[in-house]
Amino acid sequence: MSTRKFYTLYIAIATLPFLMLVFPLFEIGNRATPIVMGLPFSFFWVILWIVITFVALIILYSLDPDNKEEEEDV
Repeated sequence: MSTRKFYTLYIAIATLPFLMLVFPLFEIGNRATPIVMGLPFSFFWVILWIVITFVALIILYSLDPDNKEEEEDV
C-alpha cells in the first residue's frame, strides 16, 4: 500500500468515529432505550465507537508502510 493511500485511509477512519460522536450524527444513537448490557443506548453508542476506533487503529498500525520499513531494517 502506498503512503498516500495509507494516509487517506487513516484520515477517513479517524474522522468517522469523531463524526459519529458529535451533534448531527450522534442523534442516531441518542436514545435512552433500549438498554444494552445494562447501559442506556446513548452510553453504549459512545463506548461502541471508542472500541471501533481502537480496533481500527490497531489494524491501521499493522498496515502502516512506515512501520513495515522499520521492521525490515532491524
